[in-house]
Amino acid sequence: MSPLIKPRQLESALGGTEPPVVLDVRWNLLGPPGEREYAEGHLPGAVFVDTETELAAPAAGEAGGRHPLPEPEVLQRALRRAGVNSDRRVVVYDSADGSVAARAWWLLRWAGHPDVHVLDGGFAAWSAAGLPVTTEVPRPEPGEFVVSPGNMPVTDAEGARRLARTGILLDARAGQRYRGETEPVDPRAGHIPGAYNAPAGEHVTAAGTWRSPTELSTRYTEFGLTATGGAGAYCGSGINACSVVLALEHAGLRTPENPAVLYPGSWSEWSADPHRPTATGAWPG
Repeated sequence: MSPLIKPRQLESALGGTEPPVVLDVRWNLLGPPGEREYAEGHLPGAVFVDTETELAAPAAGEAGGRHPLPEPEVLQRALRRAGVNSDRRVVVYDSADGSVAARAWWLLRWAGHPDVHVLDGGFAAWSAAGLPVTTEVPRPEPGEFVVSPGNMPVTDAEGARRLARTGILLDARAGQRYRGETEPVDPRAGHIPGAYNAPAGEHVTAAGTWRSPTELSTRYTEFGLTATGGAGAYCGSGINACSVVLALEHAGLRTPENPAVLYPGSWSEWSADPHRPTATGAWPG
């Protein structure tokens, strides 16, 4: 089953006897605040979940990067507040391209939820389809979902280093940051030596909807990635890299039982240690 759901499919599901829980996770590093966007209009019944405070733990120095994984009790509290139960489907959406929604998708899967989907094209696609938007804030019945962390594989800096040598490590940042031409956020420019560049923005079309499985599969197999070889992803702080994990599943190169590995600390953690090597320019480096 695809990890994506189309706007019309979601509309139909919301009108069914067992509608999914819908989470609005709009967020942008440079703003505007996602909560403000939510207040201006959101999908009917959608509950806002904050990326900075509920889908990530506070940054704590060099270890863990800018957006460490949240503490299980913090995530559980947020999901229960939103009405999440283990036996009810969850759909998450962001503004458009799914790169932030993928973080919520990944965390729910990591926490043990069996049925999570990302809205293809996000809020932009829903609105473009002429589907209803509201400013009414729902008050769902508290959920009973129990967060059981560890259901999606993660690695640390050393594991990422090994994977870049023995498998395929994908860097989800824009090409300029990967090549070291600019670094607006983190301590050093460049990338983990041996990593390939697979920008999250290239997973989608100009309209913000996900590319077809065939297109994505062709893109990743050009890197030498296979359905069984080692594969992992990182980005700036561990958020956009989740879209690589989702893209590989959407492309059929990974299954829910054998997902790609996420390096949550990502470049923000790697580059903070001056003893770790960096590479610049196009791959290989």
